[in-house]
Amino acid sequence: MLGKVTTTIDRILCTGCGLCVQVCPAKTLSMRNGKAEVTGDRSLNCGHCQAICPEGAVNVDAIDETMSQFINFEPDKNWLRYGDFDTAQLVRLMASRRSCRNFLPKPVDRSILDDLVKIGCTAPSGTNCQLWTFTILPTREAVMALGKGIRSFYVKLNAMAENRLLRLFLKLIGKPELDTYYREYYESVREGLAKFDRSSIDRLFHGAPAAIVVGCKTKATLPKEDALLASQNILLAAHSMGLGSCLIGMAVEPMKRDARLQKTIGIPDDEKVYTVIALGYPAENYQRTAGSKKSVVRSFEPW
Repeated sequence: MLGKVTTTIDRILCTGCGLCVQVCPAKTLSMRNGKAEVTGDRSLNCGHCQAICPEGAVNVDAIDETMSQFINFEPDKNWLRYGDFDTAQLVRLMASRRSCRNFLPKPVDRSILDDLVKIGCTAPSGTNCQLWTFTILPTREAVMALGKGIRSFYVKLNAMAENRLLRLFLKLIGKPELDTYYREYYESVREGLAKFDRSSIDRLFHGAPAAIVVGCKTKATLPKEDALLASQNILLAAHSMGLGSCLIGMAVEPMKRDARLQKTIGIPDDEKVYTVIALGYPAENYQRTAGSKKSVVRSFEPW
């Protein structure tokens, strides 16, 4: 998303190599009299120019340096060159992360959750708008405050789904969602609600002591994609930091349909929730990676 230019160039340090001009996606920079200059009036503020300058002559003020400062580890700020990483270990991390549904009752330090959010923000975003939002639920009490609101949503939804005439009427007018829900989810949700009411067994968050709700401002270029990319970063980083994680899809839909649930945890109307990530120390230890189901893969070549 093009915005105000915050790029400055130190003309004394600049050697005129032109690399910053070559990588600028918004054409904000140009070469003049053998030096790089800011000549455009709009910028993505992506930092390509700052990252590529061999002399450190370029600065982008819109970049917040505190977002690259972590509490639980010291980041290596040297750029990793293309191909300069062990692909086998990367795949091992990706394949080792599994959805955790058995959490220990051990709290997660707030600093770890803060670091995970910053790691999420290293993801790409459409036109570099970076309009994602992160709502941290740092305690079991906070998680259950949201959980109780979601429970109320499903109690009402199940009551509607039990109405056969309502399901039939909606289906006849081209709205089969309630009937589909009744066939595919009603029974398992009913059982989950009953277990929670009888013995407080949490089948929604699986006993997780913390969670991060990832959303995006509605004016973002690609809000859903941005939020999902940031979420994947959080999932992988959580595993590397010793945490289990699980995407709670059954929490996302209620928050989309009932704005009051967003407001329960302080999310304003100009944001939309795309993922809810349960986090905690896992009560699970696997022996090997499991692999994936076969996917549809096709190739296209024009005649």
